[in-house]
Amino acid sequence: MKKLFLILMLLAPAFNAPAAEPVKEQELVIAARKILDPWHESQPEQGDRLLQVVCWTPSDREFPARYEQRLDQIMKHIQLFYETEMERHGFGNRTFNLHLNREGNVVLHIVKGLHPTSHYEKSSGGEIREECLVELKKQDIDGDKETMVIFCNLADWNEKTLTFTHNSPYYAGGSNKSGTAWQLDSPELAIENIKLKQPMIQDGEYGRISIGKHNSIFIGGIAHEMGHGFGLPHCAPRPDEQVRGTPLMGSGNRTYGDEIRGEGRGTILSLAHAMRLASHPQFTRSVKGYLDSASVTVSNLSVETAGKAIQVSGTVKGEPPVYGVVAYFDPEGGGDYNSTTATAVPDSNGHFEFQTSALAPGKRGQLRIVPLHCNGALADSGSLSKLKYSYEVSAQGIPDVSTIQLRLELTPLLEAIASGKSSEIHRQLKFIKSEKGQRIAKRLVDMSEPTEILGDYSGRQSEMGLTSFKPTSVSVGWRKPTLNRIPDPAMLLESNGEIFETGLYAHAPARHEYALNKAWKTIKGKVGIAAGHDSGTVAFEIQGDGRTLWQSKTVTSSELISFDVNIEGVSQLILLTHATDDGASNDWGLWLEPKLSR
Repeated sequence: MKKLFLILMLLAPAFNAPAAEPVKEQELVIAARKILDPWHESQPEQGDRLLQVVCWTPSDREFPARYEQRLDQIMKHIQLFYETEMERHGFGNRTFNLHLNREGNVVLHIVKGLHPTSHYEKSSGGEIREECLVELKKQDIDGDKETMVIFCNLADWNEKTLTFTHNSPYYAGGSNKSGTAWQLDSPELAIENIKLKQPMIQDGEYGRISIGKHNSIFIGGIAHEMGHGFGLPHCAPRPDEQVRGTPLMGSGNRTYGDEIRGEGRGTILSLAHAMRLASHPQFTRSVKGYLDSASVTVSNLSVETAGKAIQVSGTVKGEPPVYGVVAYFDPEGGGDYNSTTATAVPDSNGHFEFQTSALAPGKRGQLRIVPLHCNGALADSGSLSKLKYSYEVSAQGIPDVSTIQLRLELTPLLEAIASGKSSEIHRQLKFIKSEKGQRIAKRLVDMSEPTEILGDYSGRQSEMGLTSFKPTSVSVGWRKPTLNRIPDPAMLLESNGEIFETGLYAHAPARHEYALNKAWKTIKGKVGIAAGHDSGTVAFEIQGDGRTLWQSKTVTSSELISFDVNIEGVSQLILLTHATDDGASNDWGLWLEPKLSR
């Protein structure tokens, strides 16, 4: 224990950056705690949620050398990192709870796998977890209800050649109730090795690096994946955060301890994620309502631009109470690793506001607003999906939030339509001022189906929208066929940051047939996936008289594909939407603003 204390004392100062927090952030934390702390103190339910640490090894392998001592020190060091960062932000010495035995050492649950090493691979996390759950159950621990770290003995370290490779699961996920982080263990991973610039080793993924950098990466990886196990998403640093260090949930898993070797500023916990952890049962020493679901309403939302910044304000009400609002500004590409954050605290009336200029020039982006409840829960996925908005940023860094504003303008009408109250629908129509909003609103309110067949069209217009005509046959893979909307409370034809006026809902597999009578020459438009269905992947195809005239590549939610197809001489037009190799789940395909010309 004395040796461990000296190690921790040696490394702990490295977590303390020299600059003081901006006053604004200090005030935010004070305001958040004025909501959060009294809620837990009123009719308190104290209790420690303990992090369960599991050591797993295949049937043909012994555990790595010194694993008990090394993992004890590693887990306590990461615990200290979280504590130091939470305290820096003003949340006191909150950190996750380790299960310690009478000697003060971390309790390790030992699990022997059912199969040899050759059976397992990086994608074996689910199978390994199931093996661990069986063993935990023998100790009266329900792993499905716990937050766990599973150290998988699937790494290969050669002390003579100084080479390292691994085939271990290395990911995580969770919430305030439970979570699992899959990690690896290896003999050279040890807290005392973080400071070493020599020897140089050959890492199978990172190449030739020092043993210290190798330890930074993989011990930092433990801290990072634990964050996911606690429910944290990725994020990128804003410029004001970067001067202090790299956020843990960005690429901070690779910089953990860099400052000890003089190779960088090291790793920090962003304010947004400290704010989220402040209510997590692992950090509060309170179990009050942690199993309760949360509900939230955000109203009076306003999104404006000011130069190169986006300004957001609104009113939030929730149960349990909302003590904070975290926003993610996520540019396209790179998953959510590139998203920067902003943080706000609602006042006594629920009003909140924040702004950011940390935006990626020349890219589309998604704004995600996440209300934080005092019990650590998030609202249901349906509520959170409504708080996702698309914006664009010009190459000069000027944001365009017109899509968000259009959606906010139409939202009261959508709610009125969902209620079915005709008087409220007509009242809300009066408040829609933009021309595009009025055109979309008219189509949403008009539920009549087209009756005219394309081939019978006798008008003189040389260009017509396909949705103005009746298909001869239509089928979709989920719910019912709809025109100019999706069959969902969201209603709007929104895809990849744009809202369209007309279109066909085409959840894969879908088929739309039209009789043309050889009267039209071209069809053009776009295809995409409905907003909110990010995991969907579909392929689109246009056939004329049984021949394929055009087909798309596999389309994801982050793109729109244009088409302009010659249909001269075609009698029967068929629009097909296909599921891809990953199945039809979330395949909410859309044919957007399809137009015919002659």
